[in-house]
Order: sequence, then structure tokens, then C-alpha cells
Amino acid sequence: MIRLRNVPLGLEEDESLLWDRARQMLKTNVTALRIARKAVDARRRSDVHFVYTLDVAVRDEASALAQCRDAAPAPANDYAPPTSAHIPAERPVVVGFGPAGMFAALALALAGLRPIVLERGQDAAARTETVERLRREGTLDPESNIQFGEGGAGAFSDGKLSTGVKDRRIPWVLDQLAAAGAPADITYEAKPHIGTDRLPGVCANIRRRIVALGGQVRFSTALLGLETAAGRLTGAVTARETIPCSSLILAVGHSARDTFEMLCDLIPMAPKPFAMGVRIEHRQSDIDRAQYGAFAGHPALGPADYALAVELPGGRRCYSFCMCPGGQVVPAASEPGMVCTNGASPCRRDLENANAALLVPAAPEDFPYGGPLGGMAWQRELERRAFEAAGGGYRAPAQTVGGFLQGGVSRFGRVRPSYEPGVTVCDLRQTLPPFITGTIADALPVFDRKLRGFAAADAVLTGPETRSSSPVRMLRTDSLESPALAGLYPCGEGAGWAGGIMSAAIDGLRCAEALIARLDGRPATSICFAGDTRSASPTDGRNS
Repeated sequence: MIRLRNVPLGLEEDESLLWDRARQMLKTNVTALRIARKAVDARRRSDVHFVYTLDVAVRDEASALAQCRDAAPAPANDYAPPTSAHIPAERPVVVGFGPAGMFAALALALAGLRPIVLERGQDAAARTETVERLRREGTLDPESNIQFGEGGAGAFSDGKLSTGVKDRRIPWVLDQLAAAGAPADITYEAKPHIGTDRLPGVCANIRRRIVALGGQVRFSTALLGLETAAGRLTGAVTARETIPCSSLILAVGHSARDTFEMLCDLIPMAPKPFAMGVRIEHRQSDIDRAQYGAFAGHPALGPADYALAVELPGGRRCYSFCMCPGGQVVPAASEPGMVCTNGASPCRRDLENANAALLVPAAPEDFPYGGPLGGMAWQRELERRAFEAAGGGYRAPAQTVGGFLQGGVSRFGRVRPSYEPGVTVCDLRQTLPPFITGTIADALPVFDRKLRGFAAADAVLTGPETRSSSPVRMLRTDSLESPALAGLYPCGEGAGWAGGIMSAAIDGLRCAEALIARLDGRPATSICFAGDTRSASPTDGRNS
């Protein structure tokens, strides 16, 4: 197969024309064709069109490759989860059923290891009801909410699958999601997403597959402790029982604060940089016009998105994150008396507003509290402050961009805040640290020059967004185990080793591979890659 890049197609042209385009570029007949990637090219608003990457088959590959500089041999998508030569009587345990835990459990189930999954929240159907209750009534369930339950935080987000990680497991993950009911185009769209209305069903279908392969998924079952002996894991403690286990993948997500506290004296952890800020909302139609010009509203395009970043004098950065076209700002609290926000979009992205986080990175030296959980303590403080400022009931503090920049409070205009259960007009500078709000204020005019209307006075800011990624890093060895507890695999975003749905799913697969290698007596070091030595990126499309 040949991978052919930069194949243009107009908005009005049918994809059947791709065969002719490929033939013209390669100067030979094409016998098979598959779309590998599809993206919108809007660099010139006078000529918005699609650009494709195709995998094609021809009779004489050498001749075709010589004819076109945009052609190269197609990469092999050869990843498959490992099989296990040893099936122990004791079943491995996976804690958490977000993207990391879900794909770890799927890999273990495909290997015949019949994993036991512990998830503190509810299944997708019941969890949907508790999330809607928070939106409608301001009633929080601390055990099942937008953070906890089947699918993790990503299940009630836009479901963005973009990632900065390069990994051969990505096509396999996308194929499993599509097979479970996600839109088929996620396997080739440049910016794939599933949508908050379809994600719960996709997660439930993957769970059914794990169960059909012999696994168990136990909902409303939190991990309360670990049993150990001589530096090795021996059991997982829940409210109902202690499950004997010598292999446990810990994929609890970035909001499992009580779990972090329980583990802090058992395994080595360190504070990790993360980012905080607010959500900004515009009318989606305004973003479409700013990005697509006269092509705005074209049915072939769908709603426009954006990605903005700036480094300001003094070294502070601000960037947009988790951009949700045609979406809604949603309540992301998981503890009583605290407020934080996130963004979500349905599959069709057809709601009135666009929203995104505006985030400012914070390093451990910025934290007012020390120790491994200093960042977590800071998050809690700011979320309590926001709860009180908004008057309780899980309402969120909000302000227009005009009021924020001019130092006053103004009424909402064309852009109506979408956050439920509702907002209270507040001065956001009183709810977040000055370096966060000051950096956002300095960044807004810069972003307005990049995207016309971004700092419009009637745009809405709602806060706080405090959970861009985990504030802790659970250390692990080259075999992906905790250095203090053999058999424990800190995994995914909660452990500080991922920064989005895709990177978390990949890390879940890697931990499952390492676990299987240990059971088979093989070294697991080949599982690792250089990314294990860096901070997980906060811009990989989390809950995104």
C-alpha cells in the first residue's frame, strides 16, 4: 500500500472523486483506496476545502512512488494486544473504568485473564440520571457524577480523541471504539470526537464485551485500601470484601482525591504541574464566521473549532483547551461544597454556544501548600471559594469578558451562559489566584488578534476550571510498577501518566502489556517509551 498525502477536495465535491485525484497524482490506476485522514484546510478563508490522506493500492508501487513527492509506503498498523502464556487462578484487578481502566481491562480480558474491575461510580445509564440531577436540581452524588462512573470523566465530555502522543496502539483503540458504536469516521477524521450523547453507550458496549470474555465489572465499589506483604501487593480492600490479588492496575482518574490520600503513605508520589483557569463561551455562529468567512454554515463543514496559545512577557503561558464546538459548560464537581467546570458537546455539536477552557499552567513552586498533595489541596481551596462566591447550590461564578477586562460586573448580552444548574455574576478575580486571572486578561487581546471577536465584550467566562489534569504523579519503574509495591501499576491520568482520552487508553494498554509480561516471566522494559520521563501533556484532549 502507498500512503498519499495532501489530496484536495472541494466542499461540494463527492468523495468518489478521490479515486481520480489519487490516479492523477500517482499517474497510474488505483486498485484499492481507504481514507486514512480527513481534515479541513481553512488557512485561506477564500478557499476552505478538505485535505485527505489516502492509503491506496497500485500494481507498480515503485513507479508510483517515483511519480509523486506526496507518496510514501503506507505504515503498517500491526498492533494487537498480547496473549498470555500463563493464566493464573488469581485474577488481576483494575481500579477505575475510565479510558485507562477500560482499555487495560479489555486487553486483559482478550488475553484470557478475566479481570475484576472496581468502579466507585455507577453504570452509564444510572450515572446519566445522577449527572442530570446535578444539572437540574443542584444535587451532587459524591460517588457518581461527571468524574466518577462508567467511562470516567470523558464519558460526559465532548469525547475528543485528538492527542499529541504518537503511538502504534492508536488505530487499534479507535477501531475498538468504532466497533462499540462510536461514529465510524473517528478512524480517519483529523479531529475525531464521539459526543457526550453517544459516549455512555459506547462505554457500556465495551463493558459488555469484557464481561463476555469472562471479566467482571463491579459498580458502586470503591477501593478503600491495599493489603501488602514484604513489599508486594496481596489484596484490594473494598467495603464488602478484600479481594486477593498480586496484580492491580490503578486507573482512578484525576479526581480520586480520597484515593490519593489513602495511597500517599503507601507509594511514592510527587506534586505535578497542572493548569487552571475558566471556560469561555461565544456564539458558535461567531466562531464559524471568524474561522471560515463566507463558508461559515456550509453543511459539509460542521461547526468550527480553534486552538490558541501565547507565551507572555515574564514567561507565563495561556492556552485554550478542550474546545467544545456547539456545546455546553457543565458542572464537574465531585466533592460537596465545591464547584468546578468542564465542557461537553453532543455528537452533532449543534448547541448554540462554543466553549473552551482558558488555562494557565501552574508549577509546584506556585502551590501555596507543600507535599505530594499540595496541588490537590489548592484545587479544593479554590473550588470551595467558587462555591461560596456563587451562593451555593453548585451554581458557578461567571462574568462577561467586558466586565472582566474593565474591572467591573456587567449583564449578559448575546451570549447566554450555558452552565447548569446556573451561574451567579461575580468578579472572577476574587475566585482565582491573581497570576491566573492576570495572565488570562493579558492573553485575551492577543487571542482576539488571532481570532476576530474572541475578546468580545459579551463573551462569557465561567469558572473555575481546576481539573485540567492530575495534580499528582505516582512514580513507577521501567516495568510500570510502583517502586514501593510490586504488582501495583499506577496508570492513566490520575496517576499523572496521561493527559486525555487517547493517551489514557494507550497507557492502560501499556500497563496491561507490562502486567502480562510479568505473569509470563518476560521483561516489561520494552513496553516503556521516552514519554515516561516527561510530564504528561495537558493538551492531549482530556475529557476531553
